[in-house]
Amino acid sequence: MDVYGELEWRGLVYDATEGVRDLVARAKVTTYAGFDPTAASLHVGHLLPILTLARFQRFGHAPIALVGGGTGLIGDPSFKAAERTLLTTEQVEANVEGIRGQLARFLDFDSATAPARLVNNAEWLTKLGAIDFMRDVGKHFTVNAMVAKDSVKRRMESEEGISYTEFSYPLLQSYDFLVLYDRFNCTLQIGGSDQWGNITAGMDLIRRVRGHRVHGLVLPLLMTAAGTKFGKTEAGSVWLDPALTRPYDFYQFWINTDDRDAVKYLRFFTYLSQERIAALEAASAREAAKRHAQRELAREVTRLVHGDAGVREAEAATDALFGADVSKMSVADLLRVFPNVPSATTTYAPEGWPAVELLASAGVTSSKGEATRLIRSGGIYVNGRRLTDEKERLRPESAVEGQLFVVRKGKRDNYLIRIVRG
Repeated sequence: MDVYGELEWRGLVYDATEGVRDLVARAKVTTYAGFDPTAASLHVGHLLPILTLARFQRFGHAPIALVGGGTGLIGDPSFKAAERTLLTTEQVEANVEGIRGQLARFLDFDSATAPARLVNNAEWLTKLGAIDFMRDVGKHFTVNAMVAKDSVKRRMESEEGISYTEFSYPLLQSYDFLVLYDRFNCTLQIGGSDQWGNITAGMDLIRRVRGHRVHGLVLPLLMTAAGTKFGKTEAGSVWLDPALTRPYDFYQFWINTDDRDAVKYLRFFTYLSQERIAALEAASAREAAKRHAQRELAREVTRLVHGDAGVREAEAATDALFGADVSKMSVADLLRVFPNVPSATTTYAPEGWPAVELLASAGVTSSKGEATRLIRSGGIYVNGRRLTDEKERLRPESAVEGQLFVVRKGKRDNYLIRIVRG
């Protein structure tokens, strides 16, 4: 199987120019994808193009990761509802450095046969003169074609409109493709399906000024089965930087994948074989409650991003928190595991607190009535132990180190209640 066949069975080919399949089958191709440095870290939404570049490299093709230090100063209008806030040069440079280290986890920059390259388009875009750009690039594009793009039309029809700055973005991205073609004989660009217009614009520019044909391949844009944007949680984006999204939270994002998405994500975000994924799909169908696909997905993607140590950390915390071992953890460990979950305090009382009153006053439940119903249905755990009696009183000596209750409501919602002494 060649790389196109690999991408195809994984469901990663949303569209491609005619001839891509034959091109990658008969020759080693230099391929690039671009990454905008809008933040100091990439997020899980970037994993699809990153892993696609890595798959190309595994089949002997040379990948280029283009970091948009230049285009990042402009902003891509593709399917954005409003103009981006412009970043300073210093912000973009700092973001580029953060992204550089993350890409090295996936791409082999020291390969003897098909080494990956990391390039920053600020190298040429910030040196490009306005007159030269308009004469050498702008003359090859018609305004008619540019305003016909869906992403531009939507913005033009909105109240805010589109600035000339963002309107010029496709020309800059096209020029990137031309530079990479000239310097590295790069003949294939990949990206999300929202980038199709920008990619074909670059193809047209190379055809017009160099007389050669190059290609594009786009990946599906990800939405969850529930209709929400992939990679977003109530806490915000799921980052690849462990300082922004800890391995435990990263692991939990994947293990909480909807059953309808789990097998698809195994194809998209892991290197597991067809046979292994089919086996996991069958196991999940037989024993849905055991979440075989989600567990393997969480383990594999966490290993790719955070290494074996990240998997061990995440699984140890998960086992402790969901395996009735919370009482064996220290307060310090629990606070590290749960830095962002809702928390509340209660004043020390030697005789303890009625459970339903404590749950309601701490905001775990909206009322004592809800607390009573959840306890009766087995939906409340305190320090890993299921509460079964709504009349139970929680006492200080049953708290972790006499200081902390970890409350789990349902399968996933965690809360901390701290005991403070007056």
